[in-house]
Amino acid sequence: MVLQIFRRERPEPPEVKASATGPVVALHGAGRVAWSPRDTVSLTRTGFTGNPVGFRCVKLVAEAAAALPLVLQDDGRRFEAHPVLRLLARPNPAQGRADLLEALYGQLLLSGNGYVEAVGGEGLPQELHVLRSDRMSLIPGADGWPIAYEYKVGAKAHRFDMTDSMPVCHIRSFHPQDDHYGLSPLQAAASAVDVHNAASRWSKALLDNAARPSGAIVYRGADGQGALSEDQYARLQDEMASYHQGAVNAGRPMLLEGGLDWKPMGFSPSDMEFQKTKESAAREIALAFGVPPMLLGLPGDATYANYQEANRAFYRLTVLPLAARGDGSAGILAGRVLWRVARVEARSRRGARPGIGARGALGADCRHGFPE
Repeated sequence: MVLQIFRRERPEPPEVKASATGPVVALHGAGRVAWSPRDTVSLTRTGFTGNPVGFRCVKLVAEAAAALPLVLQDDGRRFEAHPVLRLLARPNPAQGRADLLEALYGQLLLSGNGYVEAVGGEGLPQELHVLRSDRMSLIPGADGWPIAYEYKVGAKAHRFDMTDSMPVCHIRSFHPQDDHYGLSPLQAAASAVDVHNAASRWSKALLDNAARPSGAIVYRGADGQGALSEDQYARLQDEMASYHQGAVNAGRPMLLEGGLDWKPMGFSPSDMEFQKTKESAAREIALAFGVPPMLLGLPGDATYANYQEANRAFYRLTVLPLAARGDGSAGILAGRVLWRVARVEARSRRGARPGIGARGALGADCRHGFPE
């Protein structure tokens, strides 16, 4: 009785009138769109390793930017031999210059962030390594600037202190809503990647179904109406699955017993448009990466007068700006002691006409030329 004094009385639930046909009502809609996750690992899996257009765009841009020759010079002369050039030519025992820069540009295109680690004591680093951006996290200080970076693999983590030295160079793309991390082209093309992958799965399912639309088996009894027994229905389903589905059984004639009739179904307008949808999604992916669709072999894109003009636009608008950002930052990190007197340049193979110029964070000037 004493405990019941402190017990709060629960109000009675209000009376609710439920219809007897309420559980029978079913709502039908167009369905909810299922997009793939937008984290770096998932985007890389769906947009690079699982999508041929995204894979080719990243490889095309990264390999073209990594193939540009590098030139080291100051205000008075150009260095043919220099410790910075030797370091960039062989940045670590497992990679050369092209391998290192291709990995750096690939990380920039896939995640919007590139991290280069300088290994060595004071002065010129002994080695340069590109770190995976999906394993790196920035630790900001009280003023918002990074004071450390953490590289985490499973349960192990390594901390790079940025207060006294510069062991890591962080290169990032422009992001209008993030102060610390960059925005990758793959993030902008994520919706187009999902559409393209869904269209590829649709094509695969169509090929598995003998590359033709499905049909219907109609059963008519003696009086024009009838129904199959459970055993007959199960037997018919087993025969259809075993002898008339899949690419192996394509073109096999169908043997129907009395009362059964095959009614083929043609393609609906939505089925016929999926190929155009796939091509449109491929063009959107190429647009996000700045690659002319002509260079990817996509049909229906005759925007450029010829292939040479498309290649020229690709270098001027995509490859050279990316190389300006990456080469300048890598050159600053490699020659952080010599940056006041030297600058790293990336030129075309002819080196005749300088094109785009950009000034690095510490004063390294990166000038680029484009191929004729």
